[in-house]
Amino acid sequence: MEPLSARGLPRLSWIDTLYSNFNYNTDGFEGDGAEDGKSQDGSETLPYIDESPTMSPQLCAPQGPDGEAVSPTPPEGLLSGGDIEKGLEMKKLVLSGFLASEEIYINQLEALLLPMRPLKATATTSQPVLTIQQVETIFYKIQDIFEIHKEFYDALLPNIQQWDEKVTVGHLFQKLASQLGVYKAFVDNYKVALETAEKCSQANIQFQKISENLKVKGPKDSKDCTTNVSMEALLYKPIDRVTRSTLVLHDLLKHTPKDHPDFPLLQDALRISQNFLSSINEEIDPRRTAVTTPKGEARQLVKDGFLVEVSESSRKVRHVFLFTDLLLCAKMKKTSVGRHQQYECKWYIPLADLTFQTLDDSDSCPSIQVLPEHEIEEMKIKISVLKSEIQKEKKAPKGQSRVERLRKKMNEQESWLLLHSPTIPFRIHNKHGKSYLFLLSSDYERSEWRESIQKLQKKDLQACVLSSVELQVLTSSCFKLRTVHNIPVTGNKDDEETPGLYGFLHVIVHSAKGFKESANLYCTLEVDSYGYFVSKAKTRVFRDTAEPQWNEEFEIELEGSQYLRILCYEKCYDKSMLNKDDNEIVDKIMGKGQVQLDPQTVQSKNWHMDVIEMNGIKVEFSMKFTSRDLSLKRTPSKKQSGVFGVKINVVTKRERSKVPYIVRQCIEEVEKRGIDEVGIYRISGVATDIQALKLAFDTNTKDILVMLSDMDINAIAGTLKLYFRELPEPLLTDRLYPAFMEGIALSDPAAKENCMMHLLRSLPDPNLMTFLTLLEHLKRVAEKEPINKMSLHNLATVFGPTLLRPSESESTKGQHITSASDIWSHDVMAQVQVLLYYLQHPPISFAELKRSTLYFSTDV
Repeated sequence: MEPLSARGLPRLSWIDTLYSNFNYNTDGFEGDGAEDGKSQDGSETLPYIDESPTMSPQLCAPQGPDGEAVSPTPPEGLLSGGDIEKGLEMKKLVLSGFLASEEIYINQLEALLLPMRPLKATATTSQPVLTIQQVETIFYKIQDIFEIHKEFYDALLPNIQQWDEKVTVGHLFQKLASQLGVYKAFVDNYKVALETAEKCSQANIQFQKISENLKVKGPKDSKDCTTNVSMEALLYKPIDRVTRSTLVLHDLLKHTPKDHPDFPLLQDALRISQNFLSSINEEIDPRRTAVTTPKGEARQLVKDGFLVEVSESSRKVRHVFLFTDLLLCAKMKKTSVGRHQQYECKWYIPLADLTFQTLDDSDSCPSIQVLPEHEIEEMKIKISVLKSEIQKEKKAPKGQSRVERLRKKMNEQESWLLLHSPTIPFRIHNKHGKSYLFLLSSDYERSEWRESIQKLQKKDLQACVLSSVELQVLTSSCFKLRTVHNIPVTGNKDDEETPGLYGFLHVIVHSAKGFKESANLYCTLEVDSYGYFVSKAKTRVFRDTAEPQWNEEFEIELEGSQYLRILCYEKCYDKSMLNKDDNEIVDKIMGKGQVQLDPQTVQSKNWHMDVIEMNGIKVEFSMKFTSRDLSLKRTPSKKQSGVFGVKINVVTKRERSKVPYIVRQCIEEVEKRGIDEVGIYRISGVATDIQALKLAFDTNTKDILVMLSDMDINAIAGTLKLYFRELPEPLLTDRLYPAFMEGIALSDPAAKENCMMHLLRSLPDPNLMTFLTLLEHLKRVAEKEPINKMSLHNLATVFGPTLLRPSESESTKGQHITSASDIWSHDVMAQVQVLLYYLQHPPISFAELKRSTLYFSTDV
């Protein structure tokens, strides 16, 4: 016989250490830490429970997206297809873990029975603590459940101790499942038992002391003799046990060969258990009902989602649940492999006491720490590079283990991005207590939360105070009730899910109808990027009208995007209404809507017209999409008379200038009135304005200076970017591209300086003069970073991939490029670093550069 462990169970082989964190433990998850095992009041955090309108607990097996029960997945590689021996080893491990938890469960039931006997004995005396009726209500069916599990434990233990491939345990589980009717009786009585225990505690100090400190024995040979647990927590244990038993049955079947005598018996036990769970769940309707409110109405979940909360001056990801009468903020608890996720309540506010931030008291809220935008952009590039590497490794013969490591790294980076990207404040107050601050990435999202809360507040709400038991029950129910299951990172998506669109979305916002009265109206466009939404474009304000006709076109860059949102605002010109917080939008949202970007629809060459309906308002728009690989292709202009798509030396020779006129004029206009504009060069200009300027420069229109002075500054900035993007070859040339990539990768500062200056000298004169002119302009823009929020790194991110792109042959040479996103991610970080190097360099003079005799030993 194998040697016994501390719990009287056989020690396990190699698999023990690999699978040691996979425990069927009724006390929650081992290794979670003290904080995660307790609720705010220090009591034990309860596992999952749902409540019906009559407070009957809902038991449930974990479910997958299709509603089928699922079981924890053991670590990858432990069991290969036909390896029976390892399968039996896994089966023994699962049984051993479950047996250990059975021992704990029996000790918990025994702890409940200990006070029951003396309480029953004193009930017939002259000084009873409780009446016979109260004792029987509180401890209903506990004795029966204890006896069932003691018998099961005593029968299973010797089988595990004398384990071999012939051992059968299926009949034990089948018998255990056949006795679930006792649990049904317990579940039906559970609410009354809790209420009775609470009333008796309030009425009798002696019972209160007993119920708060029940002593649970530790496992055999354990150093921990006893632990103190409340009666409320112990009464919950049977509620959770059937779900745990069902999990074990799933795993036992997974590791039991189909021809083993146990297989049909375990299948039968699983069928009985699932039918039992289904019968309990069918009694609860509607499914999303949680508990009863103070007015006796059903408390239902209305909305939930992951938000970033600013707590103690740091950002925390929270899962926020909006119920019909309260808002609950929960922390997702860390769990062991294969476990249910659990929640810990951080705080809640009854909707009757909830108010929103007013403009006057914004000073009382904590300041928002915003990371420099270049750090956000850097992280996006890193994630994109990782996605590309994962695609390559998937095709490699032995790339699976590396794929998992890359996925883990990418999830960490995406989680960081989700935590640090949001900047739009959403402040809420408890009028009798604290204020709380969330940060959202989208005004659309903030509007949704605010509207949902305000709609509920129109009802006759009463303030509610939850007892610790009610709060535990409600928080535990959140796991099953939630509609948003996972933080939006790639690791939580199936590989088959669409990766979204990479490239450029052209959108024309035509008009809007349905306004009840005239107003100053404009629209903003948002697209999702890396799991959150960002604002990408804004129409001009159409003044004093009920039927605005914008007819403005925008070019929006997509980074794995799947949705387009349009928000319609009424512009506020009242200076007294302006908020002190830069990120707060005070303009009133008149309506909002969202459409899915269907690749089949938008990737046609023709414009696709659509209408978004929002609060009775209809916004008409058109869109079409250009994939990134197509946008990388440079098509030289056939006519040599214009400037767009024409070689830079041809333009400068024709104009008899050192720098193209279009570059000089756009730079001059931006420095005259756009250098203080927030997001200059990053915010999209109206595409129709850009096209009008392009035509004016191409045809050398006499009124071009008047046009420039009247045009929106973002359109002028967009025209300059478009000019560089449409050059037949990038400004820093195809020929020198590989050398720029090698030069920026050099570690020695002197060697890098030598190389990077030599490469500039190698550029044709028109390219070099234009590049140096642009360089000094971008440095002047960055000097105003406190105002325009555009740092050197931001500007390098905008212009780097435009000025320095691989030729089509270079971009695919030696690369296993599988998608447009791969083309985009390839070398982008290096392209940004090249431009940043020159932006951070002391002023570079054309004359001195040409006179310089710096030696560079590598041929270009």
